[in-house]
Amino acid sequence: MALPAKGPVTGPGSTPPVHEEDAVTSVHPVDEKLHPSRLVPAALQHIAAMYAGVVTPPLIIGQAVGLDIEGRTRLIAASLLIAGVATLLQTLGVKGFVGNRLPFVNAASSAGIAPILAIAETNGDGGQLPAIYGAVMVAGVFCLAVGPFFGRLLRFFPPLVTGVVITLIGVTLMPVPVGWAQGGDEAAADFGSMRNLALAAFTLGAILVIQRFGKGFLKQVALLFGLLIGTLVAVPAGMADFSALKSAPLAALPAPFAFGAPEFQPAAILSLCIVMLVLMTESSAGMLALGEICDRRADARVITRGLRTDGLATLVGPVFGGFPTSAFAQNVGVVSLTRVRSRYVVAVAGATLLVLGAFPVLGAVVSLVPMPVLGGAGIVLFGSIAVSGIRTLSEAGLDDSSNIILVAVALGAGIIPLAAPTFYAEFPAWAQTVLGSGISAGALVAVSLNLFFHHLGTRGRPAAAALKSS
Repeated sequence: MALPAKGPVTGPGSTPPVHEEDAVTSVHPVDEKLHPSRLVPAALQHIAAMYAGVVTPPLIIGQAVGLDIEGRTRLIAASLLIAGVATLLQTLGVKGFVGNRLPFVNAASSAGIAPILAIAETNGDGGQLPAIYGAVMVAGVFCLAVGPFFGRLLRFFPPLVTGVVITLIGVTLMPVPVGWAQGGDEAAADFGSMRNLALAAFTLGAILVIQRFGKGFLKQVALLFGLLIGTLVAVPAGMADFSALKSAPLAALPAPFAFGAPEFQPAAILSLCIVMLVLMTESSAGMLALGEICDRRADARVITRGLRTDGLATLVGPVFGGFPTSAFAQNVGVVSLTRVRSRYVVAVAGATLLVLGAFPVLGAVVSLVPMPVLGGAGIVLFGSIAVSGIRTLSEAGLDDSSNIILVAVALGAGIIPLAAPTFYAEFPAWAQTVLGSGISAGALVAVSLNLFFHHLGTRGRPAAAALKSS
């Protein structure tokens, strides 16, 4: 039989040749490069969700150590810059060394505020920030050293465990938007006023209406439009504060060691290394959650690269005035809510943070969003994280009585700090730091019980089946 001639066939009824450039390749939603008309609003939504959290640590710490407005502005600028760099590293990655290449936001974590304030109280004026920054830098080195081991422990984080942790992220963070809805400042005369609560409820209602009646991309940016509508209503009501615009300088790049050379105090270092363990647990949980939401499982290598980014940002950040860096759970909520999973959206948000840090006057514009408006939107954000955890748990074999007990006890342990903040008051300081975070406490209990029920004393097939179901 004669072989067909090589080369393209162009006769009647023949199939035209397929050129390589015409081939359609499937792009994962995480790697999708959106059109600017979709990308920019989605990125703005992430910025609106993260901005209050990014500036909270420098504001609180700056006030606690007695910095004036100019000093606090420099701290905020540094926090924004470091958050921008860390977020760009996470989303884009560098040759497989750093970056989890997920739509993941990194910034200064509020979980480190309390231990940092304790360090400030034990140091005199002028020595507070140097002691803090010395301890933060060592904590960054600690994260870099320990991070790879976290990636190797992923087999102890099956869906049963990650579902508990993701649920607790949403539940334990709920007091944050509730405080925002009341006004944000407990010392303010109008904290918890009906006016603040009404504005938060109006914002929440606007988001719900857009989500119900909006079509296509409008539904995906319901959060952003809700924030915009809430802010526009707040302006004529006199609830938008424009003072930040008046005091913010046009440009202010942070100078290295502007607050003094770091000092390395053993007690402060130990305290922040413990905090870093908590932050690594929360960051790992955030990556696992995003992996589930984005349908791209976060394996050991992804976790290691992500934690390496945390460590680098925490190590370098204090040079310019930054603090311990970790995952931002509210942005996990944005991804879960909008289903816009492109990491390039978050990369644009990170680049915007860099610009906001270099030009504080632009950052002040974003800060015009009143706290009650953020509170109304935050309820949706953090609630959606809890829903993601519940969805994960629903696929984790809850028909098994051991798994039910595991989830029940782990959730209970995670909610204790929320229900009874003084429960661990008599424990050692290191135990208070670890157990005082509902996320880390619940994660520790879930991992321990998973080992007890599904690893210790099991052999062969039954153990494998138990692990798979959990």
